[in-house]
Amino acid sequence: MDAFYASVEALDDPRLAGKAVVVGGKGPRSVVAVCSYEARKYGVHSAMPMRRALDLCPRAIVLRPRMERYRDISRAIFEYLGGQAPLVEKMSVDEGYLDISEMAGSDEGALEIGRLLKAEIREQFGLVCSVGVAPCKFAAKIASDLEKPNALVLVRAEDLLDFLAPLDVG
Repeated sequence: MDAFYASVEALDDPRLAGKAVVVGGKGPRSVVAVCSYEARKYGVHSAMPMRRALDLCPRAIVLRPRMERYRDISRAIFEYLGGQAPLVEKMSVDEGYLDISEMAGSDEGALEIGRLLKAEIREQFGLVCSVGVAPCKFAAKIASDLEKPNALVLVRAEDLLDFLAPLDVG
């Protein structure tokens, strides 16, 4: 899920849509948990000290995390995904892997399934997700991160080494 906590906040309060939203603590030693893509344009990122984030983006709207709300939406999304794929592996509240290899039949089939899942998540939950389609979880994770937000990236098995080679080791 893209900028999950911030996206849920904008879903619940549409006035936040398109604004620099930062979810995290408000105390002097607080850090950014998640920020919207609008806040990222100012250099704000997760795990950054909140004081630094506000120096970079003084107009940011800082909200305290609502973990129970995020867990509820996550649970509903993963329940939906569980009905769509034979194997779903939840990694965190906003990230998981689906094994669609048997049902896809081809790279194009897998890409179409990714496209349909993204559309359904947008329609049912009002949220945007990024999808990486690849022969292994490691490459799928990298692929989904490459073109965020709203990514849909395919890495074919025969292109895996060429895909990984130019990337920074970090």
